[in-house]
Amino acid sequence: MLTTRLRPAAVVAASLLLTLTACGGSEDDAGAGGSGDMAGMEMSAMNDPDATPADEVDGDREKGEFVVLDTAPPGSDEVAGEAFLAQDDSGTTVTIRLIGLEPGVDYVSHLHDAGCAEGDGGDHFKFDPDGGDVPPNEVHLGFTATEQGTGQATVTNDQRVEDGAPSIVVHPAEATDNRLACADFS
Repeated sequence: MLTTRLRPAAVVAASLLLTLTACGGSEDDAGAGGSGDMAGMEMSAMNDPDATPADEVDGDREKGEFVVLDTAPPGSDEVAGEAFLAQDDSGTTVTIRLIGLEPGVDYVSHLHDAGCAEGDGGDHFKFDPDGGDVPPNEVHLGFTATEQGTGQATVTNDQRVEDGAPSIVVHPAEATDNRLACADFS
């Protein structure tokens, strides 16, 4: 189960909005308001600051370095960071840390089902391929960049991804078609 400080209904609502707009959704998919972006969305629904970061979890751990993608918004050349994925008996924990971001901007990230070189990460990873597009069937992370242009998020899920999520992709919430960076787990 996704671990957050919000009530489950808030997590589902935020995740639904995320899923409808993330990684290539159209304005028509955005639902009421038709903004086609995630501006103003509650980023804490996809970030648990009290969770143990993935690089500190005992168990199987993988690390990836973010690389800027060709689809990144202009001015993103300095973006860099790390992603960590840990799996243990209690499930999966994912942590991302980035620098070089635009201060005050909301960002979202998802585990993906292909490597970064394979179509910029492929599609969102789903625990059940026939299941829904919201947690706990998907792993979503979100954060707002600090005044220094840094950002981080950690989420947990009570299921293990095993080897099904080889990468993670991050993009600005306002520009869901502009995949910013991708990290392959190794």
